[in-house]
Amino acid sequence: MTSTQRDIEVSYDVSNEFFRLWLDENMHYTSASYASGEETLERAQENKARILADYAEAGGGARVLDIGCGWGAMLEYLSRRGVGEAHGITLSAAQATEIERRAIPSVKAWVCDYKDFVPQEKYDALVSIEMIDHLCSPAQARDGLAVSLYREFFRKCSTWVKPGACFGFQAILRDKVPRTRKDLDDLQFTADIIFPGGLNPRLEDLVMAARPYWEILDLRTQRTSYGRTTAEWLRRLRLHENKIRLAWGDRTFEDYDRYLSTCVRAFEREWSSDVQMKLRFNG
Repeated sequence: MTSTQRDIEVSYDVSNEFFRLWLDENMHYTSASYASGEETLERAQENKARILADYAEAGGGARVLDIGCGWGAMLEYLSRRGVGEAHGITLSAAQATEIERRAIPSVKAWVCDYKDFVPQEKYDALVSIEMIDHLCSPAQARDGLAVSLYREFFRKCSTWVKPGACFGFQAILRDKVPRTRKDLDDLQFTADIIFPGGLNPRLEDLVMAARPYWEILDLRTQRTSYGRTTAEWLRRLRLHENKIRLAWGDRTFEDYDRYLSTCVRAFEREWSSDVQMKLRFNG
């Protein structure tokens, strides 16, 4: 990964209890999928999990891998859905500890870079939710390496699955470029301080990168859903302002308030979006 293990720890190892205060009850740290716009965050996150599990065709008895599994929210959903085995890989030791604490039936997770992962046997289905933004740095994108880095990811994933396997894939997208210095500074802050080492891909780069190995069967964008998701995260963060300042310091609250406020603007003003794809292995 371009994002090192240390970068991932900066992004995700503040404290499991910190994130538990403002994420949904299962700790999805990715865009929910709002159908009506009136759902609770918890219900919208269940919608997201269902869409991606359906895209992956992760039915009963299936052996499924979640690449960049976070604190195990998708793994828990897959377990409840009745898959045979739900495995996950993450670079965050704190996330792996949370998954182990949950003791979810049929679930196992490893702290491992995807480049080093070698499955014991091939999977029936894959899921990956907003992990790919850790694969390409801004400097590498400027050097024209983005598509090749994403293509290597999709190639590697194709070696882990059986012929005809499906992949439920989700990614944050970068789109329009803001024109004011404050907006540019806020986006730079988010990239440097909250998610060092990574960059959100462009949709066209993902399409070019996936196609040699995976057929794109379905593709949907959900910019407004991510806007609602981040707005709800920000609301919940602010409800716990005093507790966060006391437990983790003023800097942590102020950094995350700035980051989430920037996200809300980014989705509202179309600087950013989100995509879900159903992919099928060509092999």
